[in-house]
Amino acid sequence: MTDVQALALAPPQPAPSAARLGKLSAYFGTPGNTIISIASIVAIVFVAKLAIGWLFIDAVFSGNGEACKGVGGACWPFVAQKLRYMLFGFYPYDEQWRPLSALLLLFGACLFSMMPRFWSRGLLIAWIVVILPVLYILMAGGVFGLTPVATSNWGGLPLSFMLSFVGLTLALPLGIVLALARASNLPAIRVLAVGFIEIVRGVPLISILFMATVMLPLFMPDGVTIDKLLRAQVAIILFASAYIAEIVRGGLQDVPAGQVEAGKSLGLHYWQVMRKIVLPQALKKVIPPMVGLFIGFFQDTTLVTIVGLVDFLDTVRSAIRDPGWQGIAVLEGYLVAAAVYFTFSALMGAYSRFLEKHFRTTHA
Repeated sequence: MTDVQALALAPPQPAPSAARLGKLSAYFGTPGNTIISIASIVAIVFVAKLAIGWLFIDAVFSGNGEACKGVGGACWPFVAQKLRYMLFGFYPYDEQWRPLSALLLLFGACLFSMMPRFWSRGLLIAWIVVILPVLYILMAGGVFGLTPVATSNWGGLPLSFMLSFVGLTLALPLGIVLALARASNLPAIRVLAVGFIEIVRGVPLISILFMATVMLPLFMPDGVTIDKLLRAQVAIILFASAYIAEIVRGGLQDVPAGQVEAGKSLGLHYWQVMRKIVLPQALKKVIPPMVGLFIGFFQDTTLVTIVGLVDFLDTVRSAIRDPGWQGIAVLEGYLVAAAVYFTFSALMGAYSRFLEKHFRTTHA
């Protein structure tokens, strides 16, 4: 066979560009996926280059508002000057070690409580008897030589965390009770639970906060007042419990009926069946939606600003409106707020995945 005939019978060779695309397809899949992946990488590199330039290269790290005018980068002196106000709001400046200590205590106690090997009745008692009272004493003062600080001066990050943490912690058992009541065979109990859940879920949180803060005092006797923070906290608890009840009810419906019948056949009464058999299985099934709800309510605490409470996001907005920085460091303030909310939301999501893995491996 001549060289001309062999060349004619040989399969056609792909063009160099097509060959390179074929090699990339081995890493990314189809040619279409390869093109999308390459375009995404280019976009990420481009955005990262802009972000690094704005955050560091072109940024201002010292000075005041005048030094940041006309600069194409971030204005970090704004964050340095306003950080304490953004974190603690109108809490007295010389006493801000107290909300900082309360935050550190809350974070440490939560970190300890998140480890399954420490879960016990003693831990629950420690929260009720020691941790929560100490948190309140640190924030409110009035004892042990601490200067009293009215709840109207509480604000910033401690207020956001305490509203969401205390609200969701107390809403969880109430939501479980409501879910059990809605699934009850007693008509009166079921109707009351359904009515409460549907009414609360039928209105936005902002209306519940408005009712608790503005309308509730109108129904109180003369001379009787309830702290504004307490009213907002109760509104958050009631609102969150209705949504938790529906999530738990979904988990209860997913537990096979044979589990209940098996418990009854062992001589267990209703509450024993629920506590030892049904609820543990139901709560394991609803971990992802439950954590998603918790993340949403942690972010929804920003709504308390409409009732006169200054949460973390509102302190950031107030700092941005400072005449010395107005129109200069808007993005920087919201970037700090976004970083805080994203960090703790991501941590809660990671803990949700940890719990799923823990229960899957220990109770498989």
